[in-house]
Amino acid sequence: MKKDARFYWNLFFSTLKLSAFTFGGGYVIVPLMQKRFVKELKWIDEDEMLDLVAIGQSAPGPVAVNASIMVGYRMAGVPGAFLTVLGTVLPPLVIITAITFFYMAFRDNQVIRTLFRGMQAGIAAVIADVVINMAAKIIKNRRVLPMIVMLLSFIAASFFDVDIIVILLVSGLLGAYTAFRARGGAEMDSHSNEEEGFE
Repeated sequence: MKKDARFYWNLFFSTLKLSAFTFGGGYVIVPLMQKRFVKELKWIDEDEMLDLVAIGQSAPGPVAVNASIMVGYRMAGVPGAFLTVLGTVLPPLVIITAITFFYMAFRDNQVIRTLFRGMQAGIAAVIADVVINMAAKIIKNRRVLPMIVMLLSFIAASFFDVDIIVILLVSGLLGAYTAFRARGGAEMDSHSNEEEGFE
């Protein structure tokens, strides 16, 4: 991939456009980033995109900014991360600054309040779409441990009000254990094959 001025502009403008027209929090931007960078630009595959979002979610700060940092750094290192953060932060900075001057009028305006209530329904649908897509990806792989972790995490968060940091930490440790175990098994198989080759 040629990283010229057009590439950097496309990287910046993609996050700028997504941020400018995304309402309802960081989780809403996830499927839009996936659509843009995975399906349209084909810069990142779907599995890696989910990994980047998971890392962004587990880090402190807004998930939209963190995910943008991960995507930008993955594509173009520190300059890419800087451009994607700038593109993500600039629209809300400008919009919120403008809204603060008209806050009193917005707060008591019934039309604006009705508009926001209608937007909440759409936002809930987009977030539900993210959850369904991510869960479907896990189920499609037919790996038992990730499905158990997903189910237990849902129960812990929904019914027992377990802190999200605890859930992410435990899930990450289980994922690391599974990865190291799989890697160890692969190395043992490779070593066994080498010994058989010498016999």
